[in-house]
Amino acid sequence: MSEIPGKLELFLGFAKIGALGFGGVGPWARHIIVEERKWMSEREYASVLGMGQILPGPNVGNAAVMIGRGYHGLAGALVATCGLYLGPLLILIVLSVLYDAYGDLPRVAPFMQGVAAAAAGMVLGTAVKMAFNLRAPAQLVAVGLLAVAGAAWLQLPMLLIVAVLAPLGIWISLRDARKAAL
Repeated sequence: MSEIPGKLELFLGFAKIGALGFGGVGPWARHIIVEERKWMSEREYASVLGMGQILPGPNVGNAAVMIGRGYHGLAGALVATCGLYLGPLLILIVLSVLYDAYGDLPRVAPFMQGVAAAAAGMVLGTAVKMAFNLRAPAQLVAVGLLAVAGAAWLQLPMLLIVAVLAPLGIWISLRDARKAAL
């Protein structure tokens, strides 16, 4: 981890992630944590996000807990998590009231489809950007592509994909680390 942010900075950083990333915080979290605030390197963030992905709950929420705890213990975990969820909670309350009042209007469905398409594009773009920035060996890229194929085309359960491919990815990484150490 880079420069240590204060608790207020952690709260404000994660509040920005939560507010900007409503509907999909992954791309914004990476941008703010790695590029804008430089709290972590690409590799450090990928490790935290990877751990957050295999734990129960939302991956960026898990990352907020781990990053906050890493800087300021339990207080940091609480501050980062509250920052991440407070803005979206308030926005969700307002949007649910508006949707309840106007959701049946014919003009609302195309709006929702457009927002969903843009969010999906952001998630895919962030995944590609992270993959290029990590410069993973070809074998780990193949593991990632197998995960995409398993989820997108074969529609396998995520738990099965992680249970099979995570150990394979770990084995490849450990093997490469041993080779590099020799």
